[in-house]
Amino acid sequence: MRRLCTIGFAKKPLERFVSLLQDARVTRLVDIRLHNTSQLAGFAKKEDLEYIMRLVGIGYVHDVSLAPDEGLFEDYKHKRVDWKGFQTRYTGLLQERGVERRLDEILGDGVSCLLCSEEKAEQCHRGLLANYLRELRPGEIEVLHLR
Repeated sequence: MRRLCTIGFAKKPLERFVSLLQDARVTRLVDIRLHNTSQLAGFAKKEDLEYIMRLVGIGYVHDVSLAPDEGLFEDYKHKRVDWKGFQTRYTGLLQERGVERRLDEILGDGVSCLLCSEEKAEQCHRGLLANYLRELRPGEIEVLHLR
């Protein structure tokens, strides 16, 4: 069984964030945010996060092909689409992008962790992505949401 973790950086101090990753034995952080350079991201800005992960021995990759597109984010933010509609459109994007053909690459060796900003995975694209990947290989992928 392969483990796939997810984590959001919101409402987490850096020490807790890193401890959660280390305790789960994460070997690679997969940043699935469309935009990861905003000042609002604090320690989770791309360059800072890459550096921090290097210091603690965790690989870092930014993969926008796993992020919703700008239009979907805007539609959800402005309530032109509800959560169910977001799920449907995001899953459609993953299928269009052929994510299933890249499953081994996404999972990597060791333990990968999907990163976005939301505090909880239940209404976040990282939770949807983790479930989607798990469904591609039933019984082979265990998902752990780090809180």
